[in-house]
Amino acid sequence: MSWGTELWDQFDNLEKHTQWGIEVLEKYIKFVKERAEIESNYAKQLRNLSKKYQTKKNSKEEEESKYTSCKAFQTTLNEMNDYAGQHEVISENAASLITVELTRFVQELKQERKQHFHEGRKAQQQIETCWKQLEASKRRFERDCKEAERAQQHFEKMDADINVTKADVEKARQQAQIRHQMSDDSKGDYSSVLQKFNREQHEHYFTHIPGIFQKLQDMEEKRIGRMGESLKTYADIDRQVVPIIGKCLDGITKSAESISEKQDSQMVVESFKSGFEPPGDIDFEDFTQNMKRTVSDTSLTKADSKSDPKVPSKSRNKLWPFIKKNKLSLKLGSTPEDFSNLPPEQRRKKLQQKVDELNKDIQKEIDQRDALTKMRDVYTKNPQMGDAASVGQKLVEIGNNIEKLRVEVQKFEGWLAEVEGRLSARNDSSRRQSGLYDTQNTQTVNNCAQDRESSPDGSYTEDHSQEPEVKVTPTEFDDDFDDEEPLPTIGTCKAIYPFDGENEGTISVTEGEILKVIEEDKGDGWTRIRRSEEDEGYVPTSYIEVYLDRNAKGAMTYI
Repeated sequence: MSWGTELWDQFDNLEKHTQWGIEVLEKYIKFVKERAEIESNYAKQLRNLSKKYQTKKNSKEEEESKYTSCKAFQTTLNEMNDYAGQHEVISENAASLITVELTRFVQELKQERKQHFHEGRKAQQQIETCWKQLEASKRRFERDCKEAERAQQHFEKMDADINVTKADVEKARQQAQIRHQMSDDSKGDYSSVLQKFNREQHEHYFTHIPGIFQKLQDMEEKRIGRMGESLKTYADIDRQVVPIIGKCLDGITKSAESISEKQDSQMVVESFKSGFEPPGDIDFEDFTQNMKRTVSDTSLTKADSKSDPKVPSKSRNKLWPFIKKNKLSLKLGSTPEDFSNLPPEQRRKKLQQKVDELNKDIQKEIDQRDALTKMRDVYTKNPQMGDAASVGQKLVEIGNNIEKLRVEVQKFEGWLAEVEGRLSARNDSSRRQSGLYDTQNTQTVNNCAQDRESSPDGSYTEDHSQEPEVKVTPTEFDDDFDDEEPLPTIGTCKAIYPFDGENEGTISVTEGEILKVIEEDKGDGWTRIRRSEEDEGYVPTSYIEVYLDRNAKGAMTYI
């Protein structure tokens, strides 16, 4: 069936359908692109894993690699390295054979579709113009006919009246003739325009539109066929590496079968055998002939031997008050604010953790204050966007919160300095004893003091690499809310802080929510996002993490 004959009156529906077809193809391109990224990351992780467990040269592991089990493990690592290479091949072929080619094909489809619908709209405008000319000619002919009829009736009335002069009758007759002539001219013009419109209409619905719709049908069928070929290519890319992956797995199986338990056991004998004979029996030596014991000595010996088992009980009794205190505090559920119920090292870690949490809260409040400050400046310059006074009240509230948090930080830092001073003043013996408490908490604490290093007394070294860093991407700001068409999506974002969005033009978000970015920040701290077609607005850029699509139109290249 042909679109030109069957769908001659479905111009708008064909426009929507062809646009949907291109979007389906773009969705498939995005899927292949993400699959290629997954394969690339997987290959990279496999290579790093294989490299991590490779035998290091000039080490004890190199000596142990002579065993058949170790050799098999090394062979497995090498095979996994080759295995990772095949996933890199999948990633590269998917990108070059599918993503790049289909992206170019989609651009050509969009250009071709745009041209066809431009021709269709031009043809529609032409037929509409002809229709308007026909309507105007028809109305003019109708008006002239009515005027001619009225002029004829006026002439007949004047001619029948005996009181009217001959000159007036002649004038009425001439006026009637003029109106009749105008009516005849309008009739001829109307007939000519009608014939022209019928020809244009016939060419429009039987020549122009069928031709354009046939081109659109060919374009759509070409898109569908190209997608089918791409799906076959997608399967072939994986199928091509299957034999090589099978060889890698066969290599691992072969290395596993080469392991010999007896051979490894013999190698242990060869490595550690000393060659000496086992020692013989030891002769008995009798020392009782020259010994003279007394009752007191015997009693003393027995008394000493009885007192020995009490030594460990002393150590247990020494620890008992601390254990009992901890159990009591846990049972009551009342932990002191300064953690004084904990051992010194655990108390120091808890205080440091509390200081870090308060500092993060302060930074969060500062970021919120900066964002609201930019919002107030925008409202001051553009009063129609919102009330700057309402933002000022929030700034005062945030300032008070920051001051309260700083007072808390000073209080906990004072306790922390006191504990650290005591720890530094302890002697070597107390440092060795603190290892008991160090084993109770092995979790690494981030953002600790920079000059604190790991030591036998249970302290630790700061590891800044574990601290997450939030990178906020500057984007563009546009205060035009009345776009005729919805803006395209140029990326996504994740809310790292909640935002109320009470003012006009803003949108409320919750922490952790994923939304679409449709407009970048232009430097004044605002990013335009969308939740749905009717729900979009601006949020402070410092409240979100932005992930722009590099291929999206308008995305900045440094993102």
